[in-house]
Amino acid sequence: MTSTFPTISISTERLVLRPLDEDDVPALAEMMNDEQVAAWTDVPQPFTEDAARTWITEYAPAERAAGRGLDLAVAEFLTQRLVGVVQLTKANWHVRSAELSYIIAPWARGEGYAAEAALATARWLFHDQKFERVELRTAADNTASQQVAQKIGCISEGVLRNACIAHVRAADGTWTDVRTDYIVWSLLPEDLEGAGERPAGTGGFTSFTDWN
Repeated sequence: MTSTFPTISISTERLVLRPLDEDDVPALAEMMNDEQVAAWTDVPQPFTEDAARTWITEYAPAERAAGRGLDLAVAEFLTQRLVGVVQLTKANWHVRSAELSYIIAPWARGEGYAAEAALATARWLFHDQKFERVELRTAADNTASQQVAQKIGCISEGVLRNACIAHVRAADGTWTDVRTDYIVWSLLPEDLEGAGERPAGTGGFTSFTDWN
């Protein structure tokens, strides 16, 4: 029998993590067309509203139903504006482990939203789902993503050499693939001991492609 993540909602001091819905299509498409997202992820460029709708209505539900992962929209609690996405992928229900990644909209960066959302997700995963390991992979030159991993208490485990493909915009405006290393990070339940109160919430997730 395939294990799957439940439909959940997680609240933090400033954020609500909830399932993506079709009202998120315009904001999601705009966020995915950002230069930094294009540089560090494999999200197709340009990313259309049709692609966003397919992700929300088809891909994400299928990934959750198959037990492979879960995506959450990250919204500001007060304004309900979409600030980003947190994703769980490569769920292993025997080992009780999953890979976590995050994307934050350009206008919302520098506010600590990525760390807040990632930490809330990890706490939920450890406490409610009884997982034992969360893994993060950050491109070697993606210092912003590495800072998030460090901020939530992750331990750097090593380097996967030449395992990541990043993207650089060429002079003609097209994107060129560039190989680089992955830094592998892990977070275990004991790493969060004394890290604060567990966020409130019960609710949902889904999934798309790999990003950092």
